[in-house]
Amino acid sequence: MIGKKMQDAINKQINAETYSAYLYMSMSAYFESIGLKGFAHWMHMQAKEELIHALKFFMYINTTGGRVTLTAIAAPEKEWASPLAAFKAAYAHEVLVTSMIHALVDLAIKEKDHAANSLLQWYVAEQIEEEENASEIVNKLNFIGKDASALYMLDRELATRMPPVDVTAPGAGA
Repeated sequence: MIGKKMQDAINKQINAETYSAYLYMSMSAYFESIGLKGFAHWMHMQAKEELIHALKFFMYINTTGGRVTLTAIAAPEKEWASPLAAFKAAYAHEVLVTSMIHALVDLAIKEKDHAANSLLQWYVAEQIEEEENASEIVNKLNFIGKDASALYMLDRELATRMPPVDVTAPGAGA
């Protein structure tokens, strides 16, 4: 059975993961509005992935006898100065989420909640990937600068991102 402190903290994380999806949907809309459909697609896939992360926490609380309590989601930004600025914001957001996951791990250790700690190790590894993905695109955008041809090529590359694997689906092994 999940303890109250852990339950409350994971409920806050569900809100944070859902906000992340909202932020990336907003970024997707921004990229659509400036004609970068590949960038928009990448962010749309990222939003779906964040919803899966929220659902994984949601299911964990239910599975461990807790109570999910959903709260209001803050409105995300709507505009960025450039594609680079948007991806820098995405990277900064992932760094923030990583710190939140680490705080949850610290709480699980303090509460001696081994089940939560086990679950959270998946998120620790996932955040390494999340930060790396955003950082890689920031680096590419820095490298190409104002080269429109290179931006077009990166847009085409980002359009190939596959949908995330739903680790909450039955038989997904999560």
